[in-house]
Amino acid sequence: MELRHLRYFLAVAEEGHFGRAAKRLNIVQPALSMQIKALEEELGGPLFVRTSRRVVLTDAGRLMQAEAQRTLAQAEHARLTVGRAMRGETGRVRVGFAGNAIFSGQLTADLRRFHQAYPDAVLVIHEFAPQQQLAAIASGQLDIGYLPETSDIDTAGMVVQRLGQWEMFVALHDGHPLAAKSSLRVEMLAAQPLILYEAHDGEEQLFLKLSQKLGDHLHVAHRSGSTLSVLAMAATGLGLALVPAPLQQVAIPGLVYRRLEDEELNANLMRVCREQEPNPAVAAYLSLAVMPPV
Repeated sequence: MELRHLRYFLAVAEEGHFGRAAKRLNIVQPALSMQIKALEEELGGPLFVRTSRRVVLTDAGRLMQAEAQRTLAQAEHARLTVGRAMRGETGRVRVGFAGNAIFSGQLTADLRRFHQAYPDAVLVIHEFAPQQQLAAIASGQLDIGYLPETSDIDTAGMVVQRLGQWEMFVALHDGHPLAAKSSLRVEMLAAQPLILYEAHDGEEQLFLKLSQKLGDHLHVAHRSGSTLSVLAMAATGLGLALVPAPLQQVAIPGLVYRRLEDEELNANLMRVCREQEPNPAVAAYLSLAVMPPV
């Protein structure tokens, strides 16, 4: 028994006539009669009572009609469900980000665009340190990562896209003497207690650049893996925090931001994903994410 046999049977049951059913199905009547006869033989009894003018369902035929309708409805549901999954309209996308990536606007723009296009897909969002993101993507625990540019990204099997570059700003307590300046030069940071993010590769690049510029006068007083912790320490007066420009959006009492006049210290944001992506939902996300932010 095939689905087409059920469709043939329902057409005859609904039309009450083999000729009209054959016309509706766009097949010749003898072929339809043969298919119904074969179905009845397979089931072991008649489904219709045939007269010269019409056909009427038997008791078994009425039962078959209900079952056939249910079976075809389920088959159509399966077809639509699987089709939506294969187009990425359903499924799950796991997105990781490093703390300050969310303030750039790119991450939220990508997430919003995908959710609007595929509202039935599930977005799972995790905050991870950059190296943890790379390991999770490589192991299949994460699908996409947003992280600062690092020099040791293993690009084997991965696609790495640069999303933008931002100036570095100094976040400091509003009572600090340097807060009176409209912008700061790197040499003004000499011997000042600095607050940096925890040592991952991107931050180590910043540390090395600062070391080249400040030498023995570089003083890293604190490190933290949390953006809010970095800003809280700066607002408390524990030191000067070096942060990407988008973090100016975070308003904390007693904290001010001053631009750092040095392009060599600018920060980059990267989006990383697998080169061969088998998940249709992830592929759909990436097809939208390559567009500019809205």
